[in-house]
Amino acid sequence: MTGSTWTSCRVSESAQGASFVLPSPCFRPRHVHTDTRIPVEREELSRSLRTEATEADVHRKIRKAFQAFDYEADNTVDVREIGTIIYSLGCFPSQKDLHDFIAEVEEDHTGYIHLDKFLPAMTKVLLEKKFLPIPENRLLQAFKILDKGTKGYLETEEMTKYMTQEGEPLTQEEVEEMLTALADTEKNHIYYKDVISQLTIDPDI
Repeated sequence: MTGSTWTSCRVSESAQGASFVLPSPCFRPRHVHTDTRIPVEREELSRSLRTEATEADVHRKIRKAFQAFDYEADNTVDVREIGTIIYSLGCFPSQKDLHDFIAEVEEDHTGYIHLDKFLPAMTKVLLEKKFLPIPENRLLQAFKILDKGTKGYLETEEMTKYMTQEGEPLTQEEVEEMLTALADTEKNHIYYKDVISQLTIDPDI
C-alpha cells in the first residue's frame, strides 16, 4: 500500500503458551489525520442513546400502569389510586414517602393527579432508584412464608390481615385498591407466583 508500511505483529497468550500472528498497521500513512476526540464523542453519543432508550422504556411502563386506573381516559386518576400504581411499578415507599410524593404531584389538592405531573416525577423515582424495587426471589420467599399451607395462593382475607395488622399497616382503602389489582375476582385468591411480575421491575431499568 502506497505511503504506509504494513507488517505482522505477534501477540502471545501466555496463559495457554500459544501465540498467533495478527496483521496490523504498525505505521500510519503521513497524510492520514487522526482525531483522538472521535472515540470520546462516539462513546458520549452511545451513552446518550442508551439513556434515551432507558427513559423511553420507563415512560412506557409508567404510562401503562397509570392508564390502567385512568377510567375516564382523560390522563387523570384519583389520588387514592396512586399508591397502587406505584406498587405495580415495583416500588414500595414508606407511607411518609408516599404522602410526600402525592403532595408533589397532586393537582392543587383537588384529589386528582394528571399524567403530565406524574410521569416526570415517577420517572425520576425509577431512574434514581429512590424507592428500591423488591427482587423477585425475595418477594416470592415472603409470599411463601405467608402461605403457611403451601397452597400456592393467599386468600384475600389473609392478605387483608397481613397488610393491615403487620409491619407498616395500610388503610382499608389502600388494601382494597391493591386487592382489586392483584386478586382473582372469581375465587378471591391471590396466586402470588402469577402476580409477582406486576410487583417487580427490572433493576436495570
